[in-house]
Amino acid sequence: MLDIKITRTTSPKAKPQDESKLGFGKIFTDHMFLMDYTAGEGWHDARIVPYAPLPMDPACVVFHYAQEIFEGMKAYRTADGTIQLFRPDCNAKRFQDSADRLCIPQIPVEDYIQAVKAIVDIDRDWVPHSDGASLYIRPFVFATDVGLGVHASKHYLFCIICAPSGAYYAEGLDPVRIYVEDEYIRAAPGLTGFTKCGGNYAASIKAGELAEEKGFSQVLWLDGVEKKYVEEVGSMNIMFKIDGKIYTAACTGTVLPGVTRRSIIELLKDWDYEVIEGKLAIADVMKAAEEGKLEEVFGTGTAAVVSPVKELDWEGKVAHIGGGKIGELTQKLYDTLTGIQWGKLPDTKGWTVKVEPEL
Repeated sequence: MLDIKITRTTSPKAKPQDESKLGFGKIFTDHMFLMDYTAGEGWHDARIVPYAPLPMDPACVVFHYAQEIFEGMKAYRTADGTIQLFRPDCNAKRFQDSADRLCIPQIPVEDYIQAVKAIVDIDRDWVPHSDGASLYIRPFVFATDVGLGVHASKHYLFCIICAPSGAYYAEGLDPVRIYVEDEYIRAAPGLTGFTKCGGNYAASIKAGELAEEKGFSQVLWLDGVEKKYVEEVGSMNIMFKIDGKIYTAACTGTVLPGVTRRSIIELLKDWDYEVIEGKLAIADVMKAAEEGKLEEVFGTGTAAVVSPVKELDWEGKVAHIGGGKIGELTQKLYDTLTGIQWGKLPDTKGWTVKVEPEL
């Protein structure tokens, strides 16, 4: 168990008065969690301090060789004022998997969860009260060795910052248009597609911007070898309801094992849907659309929970989905998962973890 030292801010920030204008990742709370790693000593000096810039040397390894990882999760305020997390153990374990791939020392699951709880607790007044808004939590680790040379760092910093964020769908779930990207790739076997590291996202920006220029909200990534099998949409997992069955790419190294994805698959199986995790060719998706069998398509992720898709564009062919409206199953998944997260529905799965006042 971590011995977390706490230094409270003497200059608390003014909290947002209008939670409808929070946006995402633009406002940050009063404090941050920090913990250092030194080779031979391990993780040490866990602390919560006032939110502030981090002093960094220009030759810091992370700037040059991108040895870093991150996570994304939320804290929710229920109607009775309770603050709770959603499946933090899953984020902690995925953080370990990312760390292993990037040669970063792993943080024990129990220490990760304790750190998240501690920073959320000390800044609990920042957790929004309005429906659909939440406290976004961003844990990350980066290499802090100073000096050039491609090798694993001997020093790291683990940091957690938090940002009150507004409802993702302020005006209701709005189905989006997606461009199928078959030139650029997001990931390939043996690389870092299954991790949450910044390099994955930096490499995706070009295709995303080109899609936006064409009037699309995001790109649908195909596999990096044959460029024919669907994998992810933007930075989200994606699912297809075809003739009553649910199809999604398997997490075999090139697809991020999303916590929302995992939770939705569990719900679908509870509801007796057949879920097929494997290769699904984009040509088969388009054919299903032509035959009227492509019933619903939706992305899944922490920020949006589900993001309905109304149109796919591939090689000049367009698949129109659900008449441009959110599908019945997509809506049910959104309502169920957000209901559990915000405490509006009973948590029969044991997914939520309360953050008890301690600090």
